[in-house]
Amino acid sequence: MRIITGKLKGRNIPVPNTDLLRPTSDRTKEGLFSVIAARTYLDNTRVLDLFAGSGNLGFEAISRGAENVLFVDREVDHLKQIEKTAQIFGVENQISTISLDIEIFLEKKEFGSFDFIFADPPYDYFWMIEMVDQIMESNLLKEDGWFVLEHDKRHDFSKHPLCRFSKPYGRTVVAIFRYTDEGFK
Repeated sequence: MRIITGKLKGRNIPVPNTDLLRPTSDRTKEGLFSVIAARTYLDNTRVLDLFAGSGNLGFEAISRGAENVLFVDREVDHLKQIEKTAQIFGVENQISTISLDIEIFLEKKEFGSFDFIFADPPYDYFWMIEMVDQIMESNLLKEDGWFVLEHDKRHDFSKHPLCRFSKPYGRTVVAIFRYTDEGFK
């Protein structure tokens, strides 16, 4: 995996040595960031990367101008690798990490709100539908924010009232949720 564009362009993102990852492919990542870039900017934004894994999406956001990223993953080894990668990239002051199950993290109200929330859960994640509703009904996402979810074709969020975009990239589907339809009319 590599950073596609921005200040960290071309840098490789090491993948933690666990069997618990399904990193976002470069093709999918390029597609979803192209959709974002065509409609808005990541400059000076606050980003939440749920199911962070290798940190692939969060590091791409930093490369494209995000001010800071909060990486959340229940696997401590994943977060240690993200912290190490941030040091190698020289962006350690732009990240923070939290080791928690996502369901518990979403119940807490102490983290403020974010301009972008990325979630790349396992395809068989038991709480997929509830997670979408929890995020969109909470104050985690700013009023003009973007919630970007990667899921497989077993789920279809295209009819969700706040889904503004849904497109397959191979087996992975990218769905974007917003409170407003600005940029997606």
